[in-house]
Amino acid sequence: MPAMGERPEAGIGAAEGECSVDDLARRAGTTVRNVRLYQERGLLPPPRRDGRRGWYNDDHLRRLRLVLSMLGRGYPLTAIRELTDALADGRTLADVLGFEDALAQPFLTEEPQTLSPEELLELFPDSPLENLQRAVELELLVPGADGFVAPSPALLDTGAQLVADGVPLEAVLDAAAEIRAATDRLAQRFVALFTDHVWQPFVDAGMPAADLPRITAMLQRQRPLVAKAVMPALAQAMQRHTDEAAARAATLLLQQVRAS
Repeated sequence: MPAMGERPEAGIGAAEGECSVDDLARRAGTTVRNVRLYQERGLLPPPRRDGRRGWYNDDHLRRLRLVLSMLGRGYPLTAIRELTDALADGRTLADVLGFEDALAQPFLTEEPQTLSPEELLELFPDSPLENLQRAVELELLVPGADGFVAPSPALLDTGAQLVADGVPLEAVLDAAAEIRAATDRLAQRFVALFTDHVWQPFVDAGMPAADLPRITAMLQRQRPLVAKAVMPALAQAMQRHTDEAAARAATLLLQQVRAS
């Protein structure tokens, strides 16, 4: 992909590092209509005007990608507007961009994996079409041009191993649905802890510029806290239920021995 500042795509009237709205939309993976909408909502700064033409630079591209990322994660336009308004309220660009980077950092660090229908059939042999449709509904698989994309290959590998060990795929998908519901509730609770007790007081105080680095640091610290809290709790629960199952199995075995 050409750099933002390449003159052949920039057009007549564009300064070094600038491009047209069409090129900006293409590079961000959106439409010109969306770019203009986000400008109207105050989510993007206005372009540099040269007569009737507007020219955009790397800052516009960076901000547009952030807006699209936040929208894709369900952030309302009002919350995104609060962030973009921070630039006009005296906060330094470095502080605001640091917060943007912390907010846009993905939780999922796995690289998605594309599988052909044949590869899926090897992992899950003799699977009816209904199971594939349910895996798509649970977002374990996403239909793509070359087959299916697994956003989390680790989840797919876990399901494949369970099936290989004799667990019916229908039961694995039932468990996946329960995991999705439980983790969704946990995610909502963790997000609420930050928004209710950190972000909202910051907003109520007028979003003071001096506090933004502290909010950014707290946001960055909370990411690993989720795994630190959930994994030990899950391990403790697994130990309890495993011990209970082992005790039941031992009792049944002892009864069979005594009866023989």
